[in-house]
Amino acid sequence: MSFVKPKKGLGQHFLTDQNIARKIVDSLGSDVPDILEIGPGMGVLTQYLLQRPELNVHVIEIDRESVAYLQQHFPTLQHIWSEDFLKADVAGRFDGKFNVIGNFPYNISSQIFFRVLAWRNRIPETVGMVQKEVAERIAASNGSKVYGILSVLLQAFFDIEYLFTVSENVFNPPPKVKSAVIRLRRNQVETLPCNENLFIQVVKAAFNQRRKMLRNSLKDLCEALPAEFAEKRPEQLSVSDFIRLTGMIENLKNNKA
Repeated sequence: MSFVKPKKGLGQHFLTDQNIARKIVDSLGSDVPDILEIGPGMGVLTQYLLQRPELNVHVIEIDRESVAYLQQHFPTLQHIWSEDFLKADVAGRFDGKFNVIGNFPYNISSQIFFRVLAWRNRIPETVGMVQKEVAERIAASNGSKVYGILSVLLQAFFDIEYLFTVSENVFNPPPKVKSAVIRLRRNQVETLPCNENLFIQVVKAAFNQRRKMLRNSLKDLCEALPAEFAEKRPEQLSVSDFIRLTGMIENLKNNKA
């Protein structure tokens, strides 16, 4: 097998530029040896990962044709999982920490980041190529129009770096949008100083009705929102503001109980 046909249903756009592939792999700087590549396709990143002797490379690929290609062309690649990343118990297969890298399929990139978030204490670093607007959203600061749920939840636990933009012309087939590479590095926050489940609820409820003031979007979680937040909209709040607001709502709930 000399070629894998990209499958639209799997959101496959194979990177063809070797320099960009090498640059993505070089962006991975953590000293954790175990690395998981999501959706390797024909191995454009895999080849450079395998050139780094300090890495123990694992790949997970849902496309069986790609799996067959990888087995044929990368005989030294010992860990190939022919599975759906969104359904597999990936974290359970590593004894300790592991990093994540990949040209993430556009149609599931947000879901991938939510899984990284869930396994945040196991994943020190993630380097991923995604749709440019998703990368901008993840890296956005409060006040930005694209600041949202992913921005707040990921920035609470990771330092985010927007590394570089990638043209649509270096893919087969070319996507209709530009791409970007971002890097997430686990910060020093072990646990938030508030109820983390409530924090997620507050952030999601606020941005699900982002045009409304918080006193309206959060009324199901808190009947009388603290005055300093009541008239604000979610994009005006920093990550630390959301943490503080969650703590206030938690105290109000406890006092009411």
